[in-house]
Amino acid sequence: MQPTAEQLDSWRAQLDCNFPQIAGVFANCMADAQAKLSAEGLDDYLAQARFLGKMGRGPEPALIFLREWPQIADFVGEDALSPVMAAVRVINKSPNGDAIASFLQALGPVVRRLPTQAQLQGYLDVSLMLMERTSSSIHGIHKTYASPSLAIFFEKSVQLLEVMSLQGLRNWVDYGIRNYSHHPEQQREYFRLSSADSRAVLQRERHGTLLMDHTRALDLYLRALWQDADMLVPYSTAFDVQRQPMPYFDAMGIRLPDVYDERAGITGLDRYRAALAHIAAHRRWSTAIFGDNFSPAQRMAIECFEDARVDALAMREYPGLRRIFMALHPNPAEGACNPATHSCLRHRLAMLSRALFNPPVRFQDVKISDWVQRFHALLALGDSSTADIAGLALSYLGKTRLQSDQLPNTWFADTEIDYRDDNRHLWRFHELSDDEEMFDEPSQTSSKEELQSLPPRHYPEWDYTSQTFRPDWVSLYERLHPSGNAADIDGLLAKHSALSKQLKRLLDLLKPQDKVRLRYQEDGSELDLDVAIRSLIDLRAGSQPDPRINMSHTTDGRSIAVTLLLDLSQSLNEKARGSEQTVLQLSQEAVSLLAWAVQQLGDPLAIAGFHSNTRHDVRYYHLKGFGESWGDEVKARIAAMQAGYSTRMGAAMRHAAHTLRTQQADKKLLLVLTDGQPSDIDVHDERLLIEDAHQAVRELDQQGIFTYCINLDASADAYVSDIFGRQYTVIDNIARLPEQLPKLFMALTR
Repeated sequence: MQPTAEQLDSWRAQLDCNFPQIAGVFANCMADAQAKLSAEGLDDYLAQARFLGKMGRGPEPALIFLREWPQIADFVGEDALSPVMAAVRVINKSPNGDAIASFLQALGPVVRRLPTQAQLQGYLDVSLMLMERTSSSIHGIHKTYASPSLAIFFEKSVQLLEVMSLQGLRNWVDYGIRNYSHHPEQQREYFRLSSADSRAVLQRERHGTLLMDHTRALDLYLRALWQDADMLVPYSTAFDVQRQPMPYFDAMGIRLPDVYDERAGITGLDRYRAALAHIAAHRRWSTAIFGDNFSPAQRMAIECFEDARVDALAMREYPGLRRIFMALHPNPAEGACNPATHSCLRHRLAMLSRALFNPPVRFQDVKISDWVQRFHALLALGDSSTADIAGLALSYLGKTRLQSDQLPNTWFADTEIDYRDDNRHLWRFHELSDDEEMFDEPSQTSSKEELQSLPPRHYPEWDYTSQTFRPDWVSLYERLHPSGNAADIDGLLAKHSALSKQLKRLLDLLKPQDKVRLRYQEDGSELDLDVAIRSLIDLRAGSQPDPRINMSHTTDGRSIAVTLLLDLSQSLNEKARGSEQTVLQLSQEAVSLLAWAVQQLGDPLAIAGFHSNTRHDVRYYHLKGFGESWGDEVKARIAAMQAGYSTRMGAAMRHAAHTLRTQQADKKLLLVLTDGQPSDIDVHDERLLIEDAHQAVRELDQQGIFTYCINLDASADAYVSDIFGRQYTVIDNIARLPEQLPKLFMALTR
């Protein structure tokens, strides 16, 4: 919804800024802000933009802030504005004011790596620490000289956070400050990652498995094995706290540590899988119970037994989890806790929890064996519940409780089971009290579409003006295309039956032959009689005979993998020139004929479509996968093709290459079918996306992927060669597309 003229005038008055660079984008920025910010957030947004515009640093800080903040706030929350602007004010009061633009420019990509306010605050603290310690130490003059490395750090921060946790970043920065604070040029080289020392420290600090690097794989694991889906949100383990937080889930998603190191022979990725398996088991088999009448000790016992129950059910579902759970579970030694000095309840429960992993016949300790047998007997009933296991837990506590359990000093050694969550979901309370922490039931659920779509992939975008990549600039969402009526495609193929027969004759010529002769071989399976006779004549005539008198045979096979990438932008809904059909309808016919033809050849073929609605929402639809045959499911998706939005081509091409380059084929072809030049509503420089698409073609070429464009725009010559070089064909008569596309494919793959 576009703001009205009155609203824009009111907002301009609030902004009170006359930079012409801002005036040109103000309306679009405010439309974005209005859609993503609350009324109070909108007022704060304008107030802070006004401050940045009057700061005396030129138009760039205010311009970047106006463009970027709505997206950042939508990602991390409007409350983050206060600490961000506090950091800006601190920088502005120092000699480092010129670094503010770099700070704001990097903030969006940084937030995508650190998506919680606690993590963002940690990043701000590291940045201000760097500024203070490098500004004040140069030549021993306090806060006289600007930091040599602050702006460089902001420029490199996204790259650094791609390979390090927040704690690793802090350690890397601290090393640079301690070793190069008195050498400005060496300090610049260190933070620019151009020194060997800098790279060595970076390699050292890049330990463990970062959650943000594996969000997609873990999300697929959760969906495929547990039929569950939720946002995976990292929390920082970078700060010294009295007790590290544990995984948990709430209305906002599943919270996991931002990094896991390998431990006990279990990789960081498997530790994430274990934590997700435990949480998914709780979400499937646990039900919340009222906790008002339970003491903290009783709740601890119930949580221990319920954790063991859902772990046992998970291992029954997937036996391979046993190895991971057993390796990660502590194995406390009996007698390690002295009841004379400590409360040993946690220690006894950890011992019991470990014992519950194994069948009861393996235990000789009568103090544990009886409860293990009762636990497994309850599970054997098949319909155990959280309430049932709570009764068993209370019985255990009543019969094993010691007077020393009331001691204030609790024994914690070897009792932390870190793959398990904190069990806040198990408890409901009738009333809030001062000594009980209340956790609300989830009040919001994700939409059906959100649960069905995959997490976004973030791709860079080439900025030709600065000759650099904008990191993680584009968010691409992929999903399986909805289905329609497969019979519609059968009707289209019947309509082109005469063309199909013509194509069939051409296809027969392209089909692989079983055997092909290889002549002129020095070693071969049989004698090539013609060459042998010619060599004999040469020998008798006194000439040097040709020794290649043998021949062999080989199989003539095609080794080609093809991805057809369809532009599904709004312009496809227009009528084609010289036809009563729309461009979309003609594209459906052409794609159907092409898929049928490729099926006859047996080449691996994938078909996908894309369109975009700003850089934050590029949609990529799978119509046919490499492993799918030409059948009713694929036909139904093609029949349901719809066009809309814009054409952000570069990101779609990079994503298409992601699957194409994994195919085992000698030749890999990306065929792009489009009716116009790359464009999007948030891009006003028409060259920007053209240059980005050209850069994507170069990247694919380096990966061994041949890119070819079929363009349906009569005026495409003005831009298509800038993207694809000579690798394109312009089809002026769009009505002939169903005929031309399969023939062009056969020509390219002959």
